[in-house]
Amino acid sequence: MKDKTLKTINPATGKELETYNYFTDQEAKDAVEDCHNAFLQWREKSPKHRAEVIKAIGAKLTENKDALVKLMTSEMGKLLKQSEQEVDLCAGICEWTAANGPENLKDEERELPDGGRGIITYSPIGVIYGIQPWNFPAYQVVRYTIANLMAGNGVLLKHAESVTGSGLMLEKIFKEAGLPKDLFKVIVIDHDQSDSIIEHKLVRGVTLTGSPDAGKIVGKKASANLKKTVLELGSNDAYLVLEDANVKKAVDWCVQGRIYNNGETCVAAKRFVVTEKVYDEFKEAFVEKMKNIKAGDPTSEESDLGPMARKDLRDELHEQVEDSVEKGAAVLCGGNIPEGDGYYYPATVLANVKPGQPAYDDELFGPVASLIKAKDDEDAMRIANDSRFGLGGGIFSENEEKAIELASKHFDTGMVFINSFGLAQPNMPFGGVKNSGYGREHGGFGLKEFVNTKAINILKG
Repeated sequence: MKDKTLKTINPATGKELETYNYFTDQEAKDAVEDCHNAFLQWREKSPKHRAEVIKAIGAKLTENKDALVKLMTSEMGKLLKQSEQEVDLCAGICEWTAANGPENLKDEERELPDGGRGIITYSPIGVIYGIQPWNFPAYQVVRYTIANLMAGNGVLLKHAESVTGSGLMLEKIFKEAGLPKDLFKVIVIDHDQSDSIIEHKLVRGVTLTGSPDAGKIVGKKASANLKKTVLELGSNDAYLVLEDANVKKAVDWCVQGRIYNNGETCVAAKRFVVTEKVYDEFKEAFVEKMKNIKAGDPTSEESDLGPMARKDLRDELHEQVEDSVEKGAAVLCGGNIPEGDGYYYPATVLANVKPGQPAYDDELFGPVASLIKAKDDEDAMRIANDSRFGLGGGIFSENEEKAIELASKHFDTGMVFINSFGLAQPNMPFGGVKNSGYGREHGGFGLKEFVNTKAINILKG
């Protein structure tokens, strides 16, 4: 390893926060073995006992909320109030899992065709390795970790380098809540070391939240070693504004859906597909609201939008905007890199967005909205599905039953929001299709992604 340390940077100022040491290869290997040994003890605990510890983790997250909120904002740049919402969501996930996990994991009995008895058990399998991104420093970790701890597994975390401090604080909080030593371990490693972790015989499953390219690499590496994976790979979510939509309501939610978390959310509203009948009305109001979004210090209550998480991410976003403009898109507001410290990018709206432009085809991971005109409701649905991604999406219509039918029968995504924008609900499945990955988390579904669904057959003699 050329550089054995990494530095975290405050994206609001561009200044260094902390320096951390990478693990040596031996330390990384030891971490896997320590986690496995802790798992061997944890799997013997009853689901009820595990639930009590998970409930305590939720309480401890709330107790340490202020410190975690400040750290996440300084490392990633999200608004303080949104960091607070993130910690609240994490605590809610712990509470839901503690209350419902034991029931979800109960043995099931079935009568066999010969009159015998069948028992289905959900047995933990071992160490689950999570590779997580920077945009939700606590939630991305809690989302897969709490489900797997409830299931009886051990958990390793390779967090994004830029939020290393947040990962280590979570590890400390979990320990203080009573989670056994080494059962949840943060490993500070590089990509080559990560490949070795995937290959390690004691690692039984791998979960990644990241880009499709990262998903292909990790999925290939894991499958080559016959390891199960869950992949959440981002998206280019379409929000449909149908002919009978309440335009004012749609504009309010769509602005929030585009700028929330500084626009750096996999399930954010990104493409706004508006029917011709209401297009001009929506465009005028939407652009006006986006123009008035105030980017600034994420610790200030006056700011609507914080900085992007890293300089290279801002540069990449701006290149996508410029490329889209070169191919025919029009900038209605924003679209420039401001002067000064920090990695800020203004709330931006692009119109005349067509296939072949990054604004149409790719994920723009920042506060840039793609405005697309549709002929009618049917055309809007066609455009929404004209994407290689399929994580989430939204429908605005005053006919709720029609919206539900479109969502259930026609929208080719894992999640749909009707007349609103949302991120995740602890009791609803989270995940996508197509290039947005596979597997589900939340709502009890994540509890069974990395277990051995075992069939015990007692045949009639």
